[in-house]
Amino acid sequence: MSAILGLVQGVAEFLPISSSGHLTLLQHFFGMEEPDQLLNILLHFATLLAVCVYYFQDVVGMILEFFRGIAEIFSRQPGKGEPPETRRLVFLVIVGTLPLFLILPVKKYVEGLGSSPVFVSCALLVTGCILFFSDRMASGRKTARSATVKDVLLVGVAQGIATIPGLSRSGCTISAGMALGFRREFAVRYSFLMSLPAVFGATLLEVKDTLSAGSGIPDGMLGKYLLGMVIAGVVGYFAIRLVNLLANKGKFGAFAYYCWIAGVLFLVLSLLGVTFVPA
Repeated sequence: MSAILGLVQGVAEFLPISSSGHLTLLQHFFGMEEPDQLLNILLHFATLLAVCVYYFQDVVGMILEFFRGIAEIFSRQPGKGEPPETRRLVFLVIVGTLPLFLILPVKKYVEGLGSSPVFVSCALLVTGCILFFSDRMASGRKTARSATVKDVLLVGVAQGIATIPGLSRSGCTISAGMALGFRREFAVRYSFLMSLPAVFGATLLEVKDTLSAGSGIPDGMLGKYLLGMVIAGVVGYFAIRLVNLLANKGKFGAFAYYCWIAGVLFLVLSLLGVTFVPA
């Protein structure tokens, strides 16, 4: 089971098909149980590592420039002229993450929307529309050097809206970036880099809750957990590569057809009250 969950996590976390929406619908129609909290944390951490590995140079550069920027603030000789592009990327990621704090007061309400398979199915159809029209947009020219604070705040708002079950985070943020004139490569790159603080913060909170509950690794499960993590990380890495490839070729909207088919199928099954849970 951990291997299957690792595969699903690696694929759905990065492809614009809404991992939360698929998990909700699969649980409803097939009676699947959610993975235990610790396994869930480990799988998310594995996909976090996949982003770090794929964008290794960006991540290392951003960490170094973050501390260099802090040092310059407290030094008597701050840097002159334009800051390095990597340092500006750090600033843009931080600003783009801010709108997520607006979701915190309504977090439970938003999560509650996932209890309705009809709602989630309709949200998948909306995701398909967003992806379809993203390919019809002219390729922009904005990069980390030319993107504005307003641009990244709007992408951050898209990330906040995408917390709704059935909406794809990567699909919404990449499409928003393209609509705002980002280069396709930068729209994908910024979307995944912007996910790091959000996923890392959420992972820390989950670790805190798990440790406070006194949970640990069940006997005999360490190997299975590691297997799930390896599969999630490797599959996630190639999923990121696939998204970059399709976006650069202007075929990002190809995922729209899948979202439409899945959305219509699950919507019909929901309205008919069909489930596949064994008696």
